[in-house]
Amino acid sequence: MIIAETPRLRIRHLTAADAAFTCQLLNEPSFIENIADRGVRSKLDALHYLAEGPIKSYQQHGYGLFLVETSDTKIPIGFCGLLFRDYLQETDIGFAFVPQFWGKGYALEAASAVLHFGYQKVKLKRIVGLVSAGNLPSIKVLTRLGLSFEKVVQVQPSLKEVQLYS
Repeated sequence: MIIAETPRLRIRHLTAADAAFTCQLLNEPSFIENIADRGVRSKLDALHYLAEGPIKSYQQHGYGLFLVETSDTKIPIGFCGLLFRDYLQETDIGFAFVPQFWGKGYALEAASAVLHFGYQKVKLKRIVGLVSAGNLPSIKVLTRLGLSFEKVVQVQPSLKEVQLYS
């Protein structure tokens, strides 16, 4: 299911067919460093991650992580989506892209479309951004989206401290 299209991107639900790309993205050193090590090491692990994460979230909340692909070639370049964080009782906008697609404005373009989806289609009242303090490129995207630093929170279950932007 396509949730948004921009001049350069198509943003859609993740499916089992995206397992190989999911495994690739979740094992990027930048993903592990800035987000987390999800323990996805194989296509089978990726299928489980998709079923228990994004696909389950679509059913429970009407949103989740989405696949971002180029509109012309349909090459997957990253994830961008909305994640309900039980420990905060908040919805977080998250994004991660394969490094070869960094610095081209894709994260901002995708995140803008996903925010619009969240506010206009899902009717969310508030969407926050969680980011590691040292992740300056992601902080830049969040601020360009109009979010600003609110407070430091602890991410469950690791209790790692991250910055919350709203």
